[in-house]
Amino acid sequence: MPDITINGIVINFPFKPYPVQEEYMAKVIECLQNSKHGVLESPTGTGKTLSLLCASLSWLITKKAHLQAEAIVGAIERSDLSGHFFNKLNDGLEKAAGVPDNTPSFGWAMPKIIYSSRTHSQLSQAMQELKRTTYKHVKVSVLGSRDQLCIHPEVSKETSSYNKIQMCHVKVKNKTCFYYNNVESRKEEPIFKQEILDIEDLIKAGQKMRCCPYFLAKELKQNADITFMPYNYLLDSKTRKTQGIEVQNNVILLDEAHNVEKICEDAASLQISSTDLAMCIDDITAVMVDVSKDNESDIDFLTQDSVNVQKDFTPEDLCILKTMFLSLEKAVDDIKITKQDEGETFPGGYIFELFSKAELTHGKEQIVIEKLEKIISYLVTTSSSPFSRKGNALQKFADVLRILFSGGTSLQYREKIKQCYKVYIQLEEQKKSHRSDGWQTRNISLKNEGKIISYWCFSPGFSMQQLVDQGIRSVILTSGTLSPLAPFISELGIPIDVQLESPHIITGQQVCIGVLSQGPDGHQLNSSFNTRNDPKYIASLGRTIYNFSCLIPHGLLIFFPSYPIMQKCKDEWQFSGLWTQITERKPIYVEPKSKDSFLNIMHEYYQKIQDPSCKGAIFMAVCRGKVSEGLDFANANGRAVLITGLPFPPMKDPRVILKQRYLEEIRRNERKALTGQQWYQLEASRAVNQAIGRIIRHKNDYGAIILCDCRFENPNFKQQLSAWLRPYIKKFTNFGMITKELREFFRYTQQAFPQPKMASSQNNSDLSLPAVPCSFDTTSRSTKRSASNTTVQSSLKDTFNIEQYIDNTVKERSNPKTETKNIFSELASTSKKSVINFSHCKLEETSNNCVLVKDSIGPVVKRRKIKIVSTEYNTNLSGPSTSSHTVENDINESKQSPEETNKEVDKREMGKTYIKDVKKSLTEENYKKFGNIIKEYTKTNNLNELLKTLEHLFSPKDKLQHLFIGFKPFIKKKHVEFFDEYVKNINN
Repeated sequence: MPDITINGIVINFPFKPYPVQEEYMAKVIECLQNSKHGVLESPTGTGKTLSLLCASLSWLITKKAHLQAEAIVGAIERSDLSGHFFNKLNDGLEKAAGVPDNTPSFGWAMPKIIYSSRTHSQLSQAMQELKRTTYKHVKVSVLGSRDQLCIHPEVSKETSSYNKIQMCHVKVKNKTCFYYNNVESRKEEPIFKQEILDIEDLIKAGQKMRCCPYFLAKELKQNADITFMPYNYLLDSKTRKTQGIEVQNNVILLDEAHNVEKICEDAASLQISSTDLAMCIDDITAVMVDVSKDNESDIDFLTQDSVNVQKDFTPEDLCILKTMFLSLEKAVDDIKITKQDEGETFPGGYIFELFSKAELTHGKEQIVIEKLEKIISYLVTTSSSPFSRKGNALQKFADVLRILFSGGTSLQYREKIKQCYKVYIQLEEQKKSHRSDGWQTRNISLKNEGKIISYWCFSPGFSMQQLVDQGIRSVILTSGTLSPLAPFISELGIPIDVQLESPHIITGQQVCIGVLSQGPDGHQLNSSFNTRNDPKYIASLGRTIYNFSCLIPHGLLIFFPSYPIMQKCKDEWQFSGLWTQITERKPIYVEPKSKDSFLNIMHEYYQKIQDPSCKGAIFMAVCRGKVSEGLDFANANGRAVLITGLPFPPMKDPRVILKQRYLEEIRRNERKALTGQQWYQLEASRAVNQAIGRIIRHKNDYGAIILCDCRFENPNFKQQLSAWLRPYIKKFTNFGMITKELREFFRYTQQAFPQPKMASSQNNSDLSLPAVPCSFDTTSRSTKRSASNTTVQSSLKDTFNIEQYIDNTVKERSNPKTETKNIFSELASTSKKSVINFSHCKLEETSNNCVLVKDSIGPVVKRRKIKIVSTEYNTNLSGPSTSSHTVENDINESKQSPEETNKEVDKREMGKTYIKDVKKSLTEENYKKFGNIIKEYTKTNNLNELLKTLEHLFSPKDKLQHLFIGFKPFIKKKHVEFFDEYVKNINN
């Protein structure tokens, strides 16, 4: 791995860096050495994350070396042993580490790095990058939520995050969580110290060592050089406190920072309704009734987990809290809304006036929060059923107080509130009075018409400034799509001294980008509010997509401005028949709203792209949706992206309206600030940049970017596209021009650039990672079996055949009287048994049925027609689903009846399907491990080692456990009972 030196820092990079990577790393080093904040844009595919990690960790290692040397030099100086050599050593290290000249000795604590991105899948991808470097030896930790990390069999089953938190708190407090109790004794285990563990790795390690991954992550954070976490953990002051995240003197790296502004605003905002207050009163009243019953029966008020813990609040506390909630409810009821359709807007400080009517002022909120948390704990642990959890509203109210009073009472803070916040109050829809509380839907009746109080922050800089004020050394915000930088920096509200807009590492020959203002019928393409429902426009857009489906190879991504527009187009095209015409060229997949459906559809799309018999596929998605954020459509998965309109925020949304008004107010005093209209347009262009970033993911990738809306011709919009795209934008004056351009572009690129190997299936368990197909051997069985028997037998001597093992196991289990032999040794010799062996058959496909044609293997005893029932592998193992067809084959009637033969064939069919599922689900490396452990099992009968390996391969449980259980038919008969017991134990 080559070393490069940048401003005195030696950086070890996995390969010779590109010039854009060197420039990027130089900017990172500049920020860290000078304690400056930076905004760095580098296009997707330029190795941004790798460069960020290598540069920052190189600086950190140098900095730590300096601090350690400084301690040695200081000790020597105190012993009067200092000399010229030590002074020189210290001066050199200080310069490399960027220590200011006026810094006193021992004035610097050891810094750490916090790497933050939007999602855990993006964090996992970054941690994989780190594993590729020589810096994989540094101490690493990752933070996650209980939703992701809890392995307690009871708590983890809770669907409500709130319930998980409360149940966890109680079990930890009462020391009734076995996994939490093991953390202290297990945290020094080598597995937690010697490897980089992402969220999935941490869960596996926690399960193996029987200790809590959630609290283990917090322990590992204490000594970590670099900690990975989602950036809402950092930007939300409430979460920062509860997670114990220390930022003083540390470096913050915010990757994929194009969403930071929105996250900052959301973290500092809150919303509470009349229904929430009514539910709080309802919960307090319920507890008061319980306390009253306990007092009447003279029974101590106890928690469910420990009969020795008395109540942490008094009846007087409950009375005070109920009075407070009733007063606040009355204050909200008294608010007059004159324009019921529009709601009422008040200055930011109005929220304090409202809460003061219930005597909730600064200084009192902490007492209220503490009492509420004790009552919440009681409600969760004394609930009669896990399906009727209470306390959600009380928890929400406690969180409201944390946000509301987080800034103290200083005059400066109150002025900032007036400037950055608005209070918006609207009528609560009647249907919202029926709120879901965990599993149980609760009916809440309101005395008066309900209201929703929104306390909205419109300045991202409000949260960013709070973060920076904690004594952070440096913040670096980076992404592939931050352009234009000036308004982004303006919104952040903190001093940014280092900026960068990197070019791409690809050439202009690898991208074809342009604006298409009309369809093939000459109709204008314009998805504005006034024309988006025009049948002529929708039809023209559909014909445009149909033509592109004929021109563009492999994967085609189509982004719509919103879900309703996408649905409208889909319905119209289906009604007119255009949908059918398009799907005849390429099958269409549509982005769903639910997470479970999304993962399945993405997997199907990737598989269809890799199918050599297809011409690719189309994925219809939405800007700002799941597909546009973080997913990788490299190579054939995305050869073109169509943007069908400008994804502006909803024009009549109250929050959008107030944001524009806020910006106009700022503009009056700061002429360089954004106008409301500029911000509105920027929101659309940034969403477009994100969607465009799904394709062209590395230096040899290529693709077309087509902006299918005449409004993209606006020069102002072009300036808001990513800097690397702007020089290549063309205007296609007619449809014939773009047709010719695309045809020539793909003809050239398919010849000039390496084409990825296509595969019939691939493993896409983590959709955030590059969609690279697995390199399993997918040669058809008929091709493999065309080799001579000698070649087949020779290869079997050196390679363990998993399918043959499955066949032999089925025979052994079907014929208990058959003498058991070493299976591996049997594979090395030609089988003379006249039974059906599907491993030595080839499939001939016809239009009507499948015919198994027997290769020359073993003598023919008698030929007869039999009916074979093909069995689908059933992941629940509750019984096979069957379909039947007729085949010609050889069977040994002297040894088996037709019924026995059919059963054996059924099992073998199931085995073949099982192996197919395993191949799809495992990586190539893990599939080899799968084969090796079976080979070992046949030789040694070591069931324990087999089960241990299978459990490791087929995790996480929720995704692959069916494959673990599905191995049962292939376990040796003498081990079946033990296997069943083992499965029962891991499920418990």
